[in-house]
Amino acid sequence: MNHDFLTPIDEVAIVHLVLQSPFCLGKVIRIHSAQEGFPKLKGVKIAIFGVQEDRNSENNFGCGDNLVNIRKKLYQLFPGTWDLEIADLGNVKRGEKVADTYFAVSEIITALLEREIIPVIIGGGQDITYVNYRAYDKLEQTVNITAVDSRFDLGNLEDDLTSQSYLSKIIMQEPNNLFNYCNVGYQTYFNSQGEIKLLEELFFDTYRLGKAKELENIEPAFRNADIVSIDIGAVRQSDAPANNNASANGFYGEEICAITRYAGLSDKVSSFGIYEYNSRLDNNHQTANLIAQMIWYFIEGVSLRAKDYPFSGKENYQKFTVLVEDDDPMVFYKSHKTGRWWMEINILSDNKYKRHALIPCTYKDYIEATEQKIPDKWFKAMKKLV
Repeated sequence: MNHDFLTPIDEVAIVHLVLQSPFCLGKVIRIHSAQEGFPKLKGVKIAIFGVQEDRNSENNFGCGDNLVNIRKKLYQLFPGTWDLEIADLGNVKRGEKVADTYFAVSEIITALLEREIIPVIIGGGQDITYVNYRAYDKLEQTVNITAVDSRFDLGNLEDDLTSQSYLSKIIMQEPNNLFNYCNVGYQTYFNSQGEIKLLEELFFDTYRLGKAKELENIEPAFRNADIVSIDIGAVRQSDAPANNNASANGFYGEEICAITRYAGLSDKVSSFGIYEYNSRLDNNHQTANLIAQMIWYFIEGVSLRAKDYPFSGKENYQKFTVLVEDDDPMVFYKSHKTGRWWMEINILSDNKYKRHALIPCTYKDYIEATEQKIPDKWFKAMKKLV
């Protein structure tokens, strides 16, 4: 891994840490500091790094600055009963060109993924999600993205890559390794009817804010994701003011923390980012405090991963077969360990989509099937798989 892309943690955070409890999180994670140098990565499960890049962030310049605010709040929290190693690798500074920053971020993420280390990215615009997606190219696998955002960020096809047009680049540009995109928490008045219809026609999953607030509805969206991208503007302005595109409506602080815990619990999520934090608007470091707690909940989720199906044998699951009129039987699995549910899609050939043959779902989806109603997510998965 090329350490030259990363600069040490701001000295202010190191000095602040000295004053904290010897049992706080900052005292037990491996920190890239000017004094200690770059941390060893052997045994590390989660690696945090910041991105000081805002040039392609729409209407939110400054979102790569003062990431030390988040770190100070994170370091002073106390860890849970976690048996995993965490490192803070420092920051990727703004390159001479935006493309230089993108290259550095992509190289870091790819290197971490190859070591089976989960990158946690803070700061910068949400255009970094595109860079995160491209980092999977070398792994030669299809990818699922779940974005927590009030907007779809499709933009126009002819637009340059920005925080509000990155999704169209992911969908259209080659190599196209995207299998599924899921938006959690979109607000209809921020998205055109044409965009909403397009995502439906692509058989992508979308959860309007009101539905997403019923958190049990959205847990499968994170269980099925490889990449989780959070625009802090998805949180209501009163709870997270540090975003120039913040809205009066959105998730509450405790809801977004529950969401990040879902992301951590998912056995499949292998990279995680929180973007669009603008310190210039952060009254009393309120948003930095919330982001620190979001990261804390993500780490806790990772520490509690259950290694559910397909990581363990089918004997650990209860199988349910539902006969649906005029269709092949639908097969569901329920984990004895966690009580979580899956639907099975029957793929006859062994192709690159095989890893998507099991679709995370809820008990409600099973009940709908028994009532002869085909669950929406099963229908969408079938359209993409066959």
